Amino acid sequence: MAKATAKTEPRRGRDAESIKWGFAEHLKYTLGVDRYSTEDYKRFMALSYAVRDRLINQWLLTQRTHHNKGAKRVYYLSLEFLMGRAMGNNVINMGIEDEVRDAMAELGYDWEELREQETDAGLGNGGLGRLAACFLDSMATLDLPAFGYGLRYDYGIFRQGIENGFQVEHPDDWLRQGNPWEIERPDITVPVRFGGHVITVEENGRLIHKWIDAEEVQGVAYDTPIVGYGGKTVNTLRLWSARSGEEFDFQRFNDGEYVEAVADKVAAENLTKVLYPNDTLYLGKELRLKQQYLFVACSLWDILRRFKKSGKDWSELPDMAAIQLNDTHPSLAVPELMRLLMDEEGLGWDQAWDITVKTLGYTNHTLMPEALEKWPVHMLEKLLPRHLQIIYKINHDFLQEVAINFPGQAERLRTMSLIEEGDSKMIRMAYLSIVGSHSTNGVAALHTELLKERLVPEFAEMYPDRFNNKTNGITQRRFLLKANPELSKLITDTIGDEWITDFAQLKKLAPYAKDKAFQKKFLKVKEQCKIRLAETIERETGWKLDTDTLFDVQIKRIHEYKRQLLNALHIIMLYNRIRKGEDVVPRTFLIGGKAAPGYKMAKLIIKLINNLSKVINKDPAVRDKLRVYFPPNYRVSLAEKMFPATDVSEQISTSGTEASGTGNMKFMANGAITLGTLDGANIEIREEAGDENCVIFGLTATEVNDLRPTYNPYKYYEENEEIKEALDLLFSGHFNFGEPGLFDPIKELLFEKGDFYMHLADLQSYADAHRKIDELYRNRSKWAEMAILNIANAGKFSSDRTISQYAEDIWGVKPCPIEYNLDQAETLDEAKAQE
Repeated sequence: MAKATAKTEPRRGRDAESIKWGFAEHLKYTLGVDRYSTEDYKRFMALSYAVRDRLINQWLLTQRTHHNKGAKRVYYLSLEFLMGRAMGNNVINMGIEDEVRDAMAELGYDWEELREQETDAGLGNGGLGRLAACFLDSMATLDLPAFGYGLRYDYGIFRQGIENGFQVEHPDDWLRQGNPWEIERPDITVPVRFGGHVITVEENGRLIHKWIDAEEVQGVAYDTPIVGYGGKTVNTLRLWSARSGEEFDFQRFNDGEYVEAVADKVAAENLTKVLYPNDTLYLGKELRLKQQYLFVACSLWDILRRFKKSGKDWSELPDMAAIQLNDTHPSLAVPELMRLLMDEEGLGWDQAWDITVKTLGYTNHTLMPEALEKWPVHMLEKLLPRHLQIIYKINHDFLQEVAINFPGQAERLRTMSLIEEGDSKMIRMAYLSIVGSHSTNGVAALHTELLKERLVPEFAEMYPDRFNNKTNGITQRRFLLKANPELSKLITDTIGDEWITDFAQLKKLAPYAKDKAFQKKFLKVKEQCKIRLAETIERETGWKLDTDTLFDVQIKRIHEYKRQLLNALHIIMLYNRIRKGEDVVPRTFLIGGKAAPGYKMAKLIIKLINNLSKVINKDPAVRDKLRVYFPPNYRVSLAEKMFPATDVSEQISTSGTEASGTGNMKFMANGAITLGTLDGANIEIREEAGDENCVIFGLTATEVNDLRPTYNPYKYYEENEEIKEALDLLFSGHFNFGEPGLFDPIKELLFEKGDFYMHLADLQSYADAHRKIDELYRNRSKWAEMAILNIANAGKFSSDRTISQYAEDIWGVKPCPIEYNLDQAETLDEAKAQE
């Protein structure tokens, strides 16, 4: 048998020599350049193709194995996937990082520099999309048969610039230079309809509903391989891109109407042109609803197409497919699955409804009623007339069930109806998701309890068995192994590498928390991470961070409930203290995140932080003790450098508003101390790490709820001299010289509008917590002990644990190991035989 070599099989081998040959082949034959006529981005592309080659065989084998074994699959539907960069994650999960580094070094290139060429795939606004990405990694690592489904936006979350302190949005043309990780599937094209009307006809003794005279667009599949750690299971992320049903109107073209001839094509392709920013301004916008339906219709069509190949009876669909709705964005899956089963496959209502409920699961991600998605009835009537009929029928049957369960309670019928009455009738998509699925889960213990007690208590009372908790998690492969190689090496050298796939193994670090030698190594790692972050920020902004200071970091979407304003108000208090001569630990505040383009207050808070930075960093009285920075364009690749460098993790949302948070988990796993409220997953972080290893402040969710009816923000201003002094300085114009009245809306927010998120109620407690941080940080040994214990107790917060719970409790999906690895075949003949 002929031995496979780098020259004969440059696309299969995982040694450095094979990777070199694969890189050279793609540089020449795929990109049409050579090493003398190219630049770093083309080299990155060539290396990406070489790495992707080593995924493809295993990817195909994974799909064949799942098919041949008749495995039940998870279908994870999410309108957002914040994937970030793929190169480093793929190389690490495949176990070939050393080989890739050596191959590039032998060719005279720097692996780290090449991977920095990659553009972030920013197809999400924040936590929701990043969670979906972590879940994909865990499903593949756990050998769970799975597909992710979403939209392939031409433009992802906007690129944030800062001009005169204000956020400026620039388009994120992430596909401009190509995406080497995806494969277009033009053979998988789904017709999707909008508009038209419904007629009812009788055929063979039964009434048939036909959706006619609708306009049609096409959804084209683009597939990305998702490799689990160890390189065995390679699942698929399938993203849909909109295309016109016809390229152009030939008659109009012949008549000289050149622009009009392609109007339909342009309108159709606009559907996946841009990711909507995360705010409420899209309420009532047709394009957003069309995006949601396009993605749902294509995904369900594909799921049912795959099921029909099995030849099984429709009653077995729930045994073969578990469809998870990531928030309400895919909630049209409820009426769409009903439509497909009844109108396309001929099932009766009762059987279709039973299958739908058993197949679908729903994850809720918010506690704020105003954030629950609703759509105008008139819009569905115009765009999705058949679905509106189905929703009305679902609501009719559901309200009958409510009336039977709760006789004589007419008000309950109104509050639980899927249709909200008013000047404009609205469909409550969260209610539709709860009624149309067998499982509704929250994403942290507190969130789930508040979901049942405050947000949808009537539904929890009616369907107690449907509600459950699945605390969020993060993938340690990306946010520790990849993001923090120095700490990962220290951990592995100390307790072995089992933690990479079993995060609970970190418990073995606990005995080392008091070990002076280990503490010294940990602090050295933290110093290295700070230096790396400082180098990145200086390269991008020109700012020079002092790495000898405490790094206090708050990075997340800018929103009033996340309380970046609370952070800013405390910085002013600290500024005043230092100017009065108080001795504090020198600290650098790093605050980053994007505000939705239409969210004026969030954008004003960014402006405030930048103005604080401008004044404080130039003030000779404080600049050696206090620095403030707002790194622009916060994104996954920047986050991967910020988490490892952080000393203090700011998790300061008003209690009862944050569903879970996952940034708090990423900080914890990298040895940062949580400074936070008892909100979201902070509660569980404190339970795991111990109260003595976190710094908790502020009102609890119950206290917030009890205080709200009588809350008076003026009271805290009038009775607390330090708070008064800080606010007076803010509104005196000290931080907005030459910009009179700039921060008046913040004054109005805090006083005239009642300070809904209770910044002033928590401000003194927050300031006291910072004083405690100051005291703790001065004892470097004690601080290192706390940080190490946080790492040691981060095991619960792996997305592997979360996904295992989903698989067992909700999906009923079992691991389906891929037992043979084609890329590791010893000979070419052996590999071909396996294929």
